[in-house]
Amino acid sequence: MIAPKTGDDMTSTGFLDTDTGRRIAYVKTDGAGPTVIFLGGYKSDMAGTKAVWLEDWCRDRGRAFLRFDYSGHGESSGDFADGCIGDWADDAEAVIRATCDGPLVLVGSSMGGWISLLMTKRLEGIAGLVTIAAAPDFSEDSFWAGFSDAQRAEVMAQGYTDVPSEYGEPYRVTRKLIEDGRNNLVLRSPLPLPFPVRCLQGTEDSAVTRDTALRLLDHADCDDISLTLVKGADHSFSAPDCLLRIAQAIDEVSGH
Repeated sequence: MIAPKTGDDMTSTGFLDTDTGRRIAYVKTDGAGPTVIFLGGYKSDMAGTKAVWLEDWCRDRGRAFLRFDYSGHGESSGDFADGCIGDWADDAEAVIRATCDGPLVLVGSSMGGWISLLMTKRLEGIAGLVTIAAAPDFSEDSFWAGFSDAQRAEVMAQGYTDVPSEYGEPYRVTRKLIEDGRNNLVLRSPLPLPFPVRCLQGTEDSAVTRDTALRLLDHADCDDISLTLVKGADHSFSAPDCLLRIAQAIDEVSGH
């Protein structure tokens, strides 16, 4: 069920009450299709630089746009530490189905890149995909693979371990996140992407390596896919020139 938006301005927040009992905050801008959908990263929210800049960019061009918060993120309900990839993918699917019609262009940043790849398996009408420092399978290939024996034992025994983050307080990596992640891996099985795909990756990204970007490029079954490495760009990919590259990629995959 969609709750009425609050306020009268164009960027007021709406709320979707999902069948799972979670309340998902979103902002939808009406306009021409394909609808551009921004899927944010791990522990980020829809008020971030890329999401808001893309919303303005789409509005200036009369294009439909959607940004939202996964449960446990931003204005949505729930505790971040209780979430996992499967939950957040369900949140994305629910809000997209409830608010969007017609062709879609998915723009997935970091974890949102993984979520967007999961959406390609669940949603119809995807016209194109743009990934920004995509982090598919990161719970297994980054967290679990990088843990010491002591950290792995801590996850299994107490249900979580805290790992340092350059973005502030430590990340609490839970056993639920690890085990659920294994049910949602996308680089271990066929990954058909029958639409244009543009992957963007900064060379100074300390969270997602260019090896990850190359692995996705090599693994995807797609006739129209390219990877752009941007020298000097970091994981946020939010510098003015990076934002313009995202916009250019959206135009390319949507035929504008």
